[in-house]
Amino acid sequence: MNKPFIQAASYSQDPAVAAHELQRQLSDTQLGFVLFFCSAEYPLDALAQALNSAFPTVDIVGCTTAGEITADGYGQGCISAIGFCQDAFAISAAPIEDLDSFKLTDAQLLVDGLIQNCRERDIAPIKGRSFAITLLDGLSIQEERVLATLNSVLGSIPVFGGSAGDDIHLAKTHVYYQGRFLTDAAVIMLVNTTYEFEVFTTHHMGEPSEKLVVTEADAEGRCVYELNAEPAALEYARAIGVPVAALNHEVFALNPVAVKLGDDYFVRSIQQVNPDLSLKFYCAVENGIVLTVMQPQDLAANLVQTLESIESRIGEPQLIIGCDCFLRRMECELRGCSEQVSDLLQQHRVIGFNTYGEQYEGMHINQTFTGVAIGSHRHE
Repeated sequence: MNKPFIQAASYSQDPAVAAHELQRQLSDTQLGFVLFFCSAEYPLDALAQALNSAFPTVDIVGCTTAGEITADGYGQGCISAIGFCQDAFAISAAPIEDLDSFKLTDAQLLVDGLIQNCRERDIAPIKGRSFAITLLDGLSIQEERVLATLNSVLGSIPVFGGSAGDDIHLAKTHVYYQGRFLTDAAVIMLVNTTYEFEVFTTHHMGEPSEKLVVTEADAEGRCVYELNAEPAALEYARAIGVPVAALNHEVFALNPVAVKLGDDYFVRSIQQVNPDLSLKFYCAVENGIVLTVMQPQDLAANLVQTLESIESRIGEPQLIIGCDCFLRRMECELRGCSEQVSDLLQQHRVIGFNTYGEQYEGMHINQTFTGVAIGSHRHE
């Protein structure tokens, strides 16, 4: 049998050369589907045309990033891709081109169509042998609603994904489907496989300290005006012990706030300080919720523990598709452990991208490493 999948990457800034290099690297398998993650620095119209020409008969889906993860670990300004063999994977994809009007009936039709397409391939039963991947425009402010809608119809099918980035410009993020880069859009993939897999999420936050109550917010706009009845930026800066003028991406990465759901904390990452001293978030934050200032622990140690735990259950993964928050990568750079974490990603065969938010079982989350580990063992 052919290899179940092949990893590929191109560091060429020329779209035609990059697409050709991917095509050449992926030519050694009976290719059924291509998933890619690319820098937003590429001229996207030209790249779309080049990819379409390089893979005229293969479905190809992808998104722009805030950094790439290749077979060699962290990459930047490149394209990282996975080619799936059609003997081992049945993958069906569909776009959501108007996130604002996406409703339950749309989700039901979309998921029914994906299931039917995979079922016709007759690779494996759908139940227990399938997972879904979602890629969303990372600046759409629609993740929570769209994910909740999709999750309600996916039932027992586990789902994860990431929000597209644009190299931290916060200007325009794109998903790619059938020859076009799209904004205000999403792509959902149903992956049906003969191999064992595990969908997972992890973070390295611990030692919760001061509480901040959201006392005025615009949930739809993801903007918090007041914390503890004080201007949000002032109160956050006081809680972490820095002046307001020092607040930036680096400070946000090292001083995250989280909401407690059940026994677990989920980070709600801050995007920026607005002129009126409100705080814009990457996730929805509502009036009345309690945000807890968290202390990041050892990111590399948490990653090792998580991946070793997965390995104990499904064996050594032959591939991990990973959605890694760009704030985690920024933290690694600030703490001087980028090379260590990059090596870990390489050793554990991670391919993926740095995101503007991660998606797990219908939730939009931040500052996590979320993905799927695909084992080497086939189901009986």
